Amino acid sequence: MNTFLVAFATLFATVGVADIAFIFAALTKDNTPAQRRIFATRGVLVALGILLFFAVLGNAILDVFGITIPALRTAGGILLLLIAIDMVFARHSGGTGTTDEEEVEARQSHDISIFPLAMPLMAGPGAISAVILLTTGAESTFEFGLVLAAIIVILALCWLTLLIAIPIQRLLGLTGLSVVSRIVGILLAALAVQFVFDGIRASGLLGG
Repeated sequence: MNTFLVAFATLFATVGVADIAFIFAALTKDNTPAQRRIFATRGVLVALGILLFFAVLGNAILDVFGITIPALRTAGGILLLLIAIDMVFARHSGGTGTTDEEEVEARQSHDISIFPLAMPLMAGPGAISAVILLTTGAESTFEFGLVLAAIIVILALCWLTLLIAIPIQRLLGLTGLSVVSRIVGILLAALAVQFVFDGIRASGLLGG
């Protein structure tokens, strides 16, 4: 259960479920409910495929590039910490969302399901790094399965959130989204620091 909760909290923050709802609502305000449903479903399925790909082949990718697990934990922790800092201070660097240029391009596109919805909104750099970090850190097949379950649950939550994106936008407003984002950012910062501590400890640099 602890493994699942850590994976869920990490992915909830890096995927940015609440942020996606606001961006999706803005990009599809002129589309019909049926079109929004198609965009949401297709985007979630593509994002699921991307994240599962890195979940299954994460170790192989690390082996190809000669990256050790401690190095990945430390680097991944630093990346997640930067994302958490952005969330807490309401800054935007593109780690969990789109850049200004990407958003302009998306507004000119008729189908946003692949870009920017699937990637980089749901399966962005932060989420991919978190998935590799979590799966390579799994100590058993059961823990690995729990991480996969967390990925599926998060994306299912994303799908539901996208379907009701416009009502959520009206309900929470900018203030509500800001509060949620900062709370999640604080929790993610703590998790990120723990990842860095674990990576340094496992590397043996401190003689432990």
